[in-house]
Amino acid sequence: MKIAIFTDTYTPQVNGVAKTLERLTNYLHRKGIDYTLFAPQNVKDNNENNHVQKMKSIPLAVYPECRLALPNLHFVKKKLEHFQPDLIHVATPFTMGLLGKYYATKLNIPLVGSYHTDFDAYLSYYKMEFLSPVLWNYLRWFHNSLQKTFVPSLETFKQLKEKQFHHLNVWSRGVDCNLFNAKGNDAGIRQNYSITAKHILTYAERLAPEKDIETLQSVIAMVNENGANDVHWLIAGDGPLAKEMKARFNKNVTFTGYIKPERLAHVYAASDLMVFPSATETFGNVVLESMACGTPVIGANAGGVKNIISNTKNGLLCTSKCPHEFANAIHSLLEDQDARQRMGIAARHYALSQSWDNIFARLVDKYADVLAHQYVELSKANG
Repeated sequence: MKIAIFTDTYTPQVNGVAKTLERLTNYLHRKGIDYTLFAPQNVKDNNENNHVQKMKSIPLAVYPECRLALPNLHFVKKKLEHFQPDLIHVATPFTMGLLGKYYATKLNIPLVGSYHTDFDAYLSYYKMEFLSPVLWNYLRWFHNSLQKTFVPSLETFKQLKEKQFHHLNVWSRGVDCNLFNAKGNDAGIRQNYSITAKHILTYAERLAPEKDIETLQSVIAMVNENGANDVHWLIAGDGPLAKEMKARFNKNVTFTGYIKPERLAHVYAASDLMVFPSATETFGNVVLESMACGTPVIGANAGGVKNIISNTKNGLLCTSKCPHEFANAIHSLLEDQDARQRMGIAARHYALSQSWDNIFARLVDKYADVLAHQYVELSKANG
């Protein structure tokens, strides 16, 4: 089986889609499944992987971290004809996704895709709600032309089903429980970030409007007002709102920027709680990573996060955009060590059941189903 993947985001970009695709390509390599991946070039690129083809790109005006590919059509066609993929997987619905869709049709290659991002939910954070009908019509047109669309959670499956998307399959997400574990160096993290407070609270994700950073800032302010000397926040991430947050919080808050997974695992493990107010997640990779480290998560009761957190068992769910509810949940768990420990054990236990290898193996099985169906259809057509 030979797979060609088209995506508008890939490592070294730091987001859930890029990280998932990097893990997928690592899995394909380990299993001896040949692949080639097409993605926009990034300013931080140091690409030494012969399987990854990077296209020239420009930054998006409203979100410079994201790149718009300027693909060389002749180069892409030449690479595909040489590689001769059995199947094309489009991971994003924009420039690179359209390119993959075009060549799948032109070269008669089976086509599947994945839905990673709730773009419609993002619109309200950028005051562009008026585009919602146009966006849904486009996404429905794009995904309904695929033989399968893989979605990351049951919540996303239900959402797209209601929007009349077809051929949907759940492709969940996993976590590396060897990397993300409860054996972090608490003393090392405290020393490295000069933390003397009793409790550590962590947020790990992009600092962008669609992650509901407005609610996060309100929660930080409320918690600090009531227990500033007892709590220290670690904000592990970066993005367009980082400057604003740093200007607002200069006490009991440390901004680590993006940190490598090995260090992030130690941060999770050293934390009492992870706080994650984003209501736009189709899954919530960082939630599962924190849980793998035995750290309960207080998250928004929305999107894919509500499919990971079992309320009061391995974390707490709060109404999205309700900072008082988040702050109250934080205070209640900080005051109840037994509940935190019980939830931490349950969180780790749940994460252990979410193996990346099992999840990727099921995806490859679904690839094979598509190829088998294509073979049957061709046999029928040829009599």
